[in-house]
Amino acid sequence: MGWVAAVARLRARREPGVLVTVATVRGHAPRRAGAKLVVGRTETWGSIGGGNIEAVAIDRARELSGATDSEPELMEFALNDKVTGPHGVQCCGGSVTVLLEPLPVVEAVAVFGVGHVGLELARILARHHLDLHLIDTRPDMLTDERLGVLGDAVAQIRVHHTPLLPEEVLAELPPGAHVLIMTHDHAEDAALCDAALRTAGLGSIGLIGSSAKWARFRQRLAAEGGHAPAAIDRIKTPIGIPGITGKEPAAIAVSVAADLLRTFEQDRRWSVPDPAAAVAHAPAAEPVAGTTVGTALGNR
Repeated sequence: MGWVAAVARLRARREPGVLVTVATVRGHAPRRAGAKLVVGRTETWGSIGGGNIEAVAIDRARELSGATDSEPELMEFALNDKVTGPHGVQCCGGSVTVLLEPLPVVEAVAVFGVGHVGLELARILARHHLDLHLIDTRPDMLTDERLGVLGDAVAQIRVHHTPLLPEEVLAELPPGAHVLIMTHDHAEDAALCDAALRTAGLGSIGLIGSSAKWARFRQRLAAEGGHAPAAIDRIKTPIGIPGITGKEPAAIAVSVAADLLRTFEQDRRWSVPDPAAAVAHAPAAEPVAGTTVGTALGNR
């Protein structure tokens, strides 16, 4: 399997990984510059030359893929008989620099309702690296012609045709998926809110609408759905950036997209450990013979 297909497989599995590339070669080395290796949790695809170089790179790649907000790193290897690596000696006579690029699991967003606002929102979100699910009960909202504006999307888009029970899609979403509810039917919105609160593992839940609509929904979710106040508070409404009052579909979509991107950033910040605490509790680092490790972007 080529490295492009391997990266695509990891993304389809929603599994983090690392792309390892031979960046520079001086003298004799097992592979030329440009050789690539893709490292997943338990599998690898391709090769950067085997031996100590590859084994050390795989070890480090799996450390990076298990961390939050990892950044690209450079690793340098001296290939001579005076250097003993943790996985043996490689004495080709040259030196190699390897670039490790983390491949994080991208965010997933599900937009229920692809009407005027939903389509404008999809156009914005499609320009970002994420998995975008579009759901609507109306077939004419999801035609190839109408969704043709998403043809150059960066996001991976999955369209769900659900004529009867759109809430069933919730169980198909990946863990941590962010849900935006903005259908054409308030009864459908209410059913989706109830089902979303009953679906484990979702990320944020947002509902479009007025304060009067939410007051009715909140009462029904408590009285008929049996949801506790703390659970109901998981639903954010109104959605979007406060202070943007325009009611044009494009203006609403920009506001909602900006609010969602801010949620992504907050999630990443909350999941990153305090650097000072990490340093205070970290054991002293021991150098690995034959390698130096640095953050690629930080060393430029």
